[in-house]
Amino acid sequence: MTEEIQNPPAEVQAEHSSEPAIATPHAGETAHALPASTPEHEAETVPEPEIASATEAPTRDAATDRAIEEALFAPDEPKAAASEPVAAEFEPEPATETASAAEMVTQTAFETPAPAAAEVAPAAAFVSSPARANLAVSALSDIGCVRTNNEDAYGYDSDLGIFVVCDGMGGMAAGEVASSNAVAALVNTFADSAGTALSVGTRLQHAVHTANRTVWDLGQLPEHKGMGTTTVAAALDGDKLIIANVGDSRAYVLQGGQAAQVTVDHSYLNELIRNGTLTKENAHLADLHGYESVITRAIGVSETVEPDFYSVDLTPGTFVLIASDGLTRYVQQDEIAAILQSAPFEKICTNLIDLAKLRGGHDNITCILLLSLPPGAVQPAQ
Repeated sequence: MTEEIQNPPAEVQAEHSSEPAIATPHAGETAHALPASTPEHEAETVPEPEIASATEAPTRDAATDRAIEEALFAPDEPKAAASEPVAAEFEPEPATETASAAEMVTQTAFETPAPAAAEVAPAAAFVSSPARANLAVSALSDIGCVRTNNEDAYGYDSDLGIFVVCDGMGGMAAGEVASSNAVAALVNTFADSAGTALSVGTRLQHAVHTANRTVWDLGQLPEHKGMGTTTVAAALDGDKLIIANVGDSRAYVLQGGQAAQVTVDHSYLNELIRNGTLTKENAHLADLHGYESVITRAIGVSETVEPDFYSVDLTPGTFVLIASDGLTRYVQQDEIAAILQSAPFEKICTNLIDLAKLRGGHDNITCILLLSLPPGAVQPAQ
């Protein structure tokens, strides 16, 4: 089993471990085991959600639109963000199959089950199974050029086929607490349900719910008040990858030379784009009064949260990249595609992070890269 959970500091290399652990903040200290998921916060059974289209515009009432516009464009000082995240709603739309990368992505919902700047060396592992896609895995996190601590965390278990990136928030050390505990809860909960009759999508949904409850409970402590984290998690389901996201960490897919963003950001800026107040072309010109980085959904900021789910078909040669916004705010989609196609697999994460740092690197930068290999292959072709 290749299992790794990292909340990497500036000068500690990522390590493989048979037990989930946090990389220590200072060289020489002992790694501490991350908390396993606990059964006392099991998700309640709810009716199975309907399948929704990833491209369908959300339905909003006029009052909600006015409230968002007033909050973002009022001339006075910005108000505090609402205590409850704003969730974009989607109308159901049947999924279709096409050959392009942009159209091969479908959004899927699942039923709830009962029960540096110093760089960090990339971790690499490979997983092969006759019953599922054969994946190569590479992961890397970097503190960036400005921050003094790394509030990103990542983790994966390649035998179980679960891959997670989280971007913590909350100031001081709280962001690190939120992201590292969310990663641990997601990986451990997903592992706990292995071998059950639950579908991969249901197991992933339950893992996200458990991570949310874990971070929410920790956030009730005075020193952790206000903390939370994004998450983007991918789980292997045969020849498909099920992706869940909360917040503005992203997943991209590249197939046949075409790149597409899989996930939809839960951010105020994206809300304004999706409801027509702004366009992608003029969004960078809008004065958002300090709300540029505000996200509208996050792990641990309320007692419950619902992720969005997507399904990606995996064929040999398909890349899937999951990353924090420290990468995606600096490196554009077409640039990601170019690097994925031109660099050796083991250098891709390093090259992406180097480009983000070259352009400022104001945030922590983390990515996990997956490559679908031909059956029987043990490493990517050079």
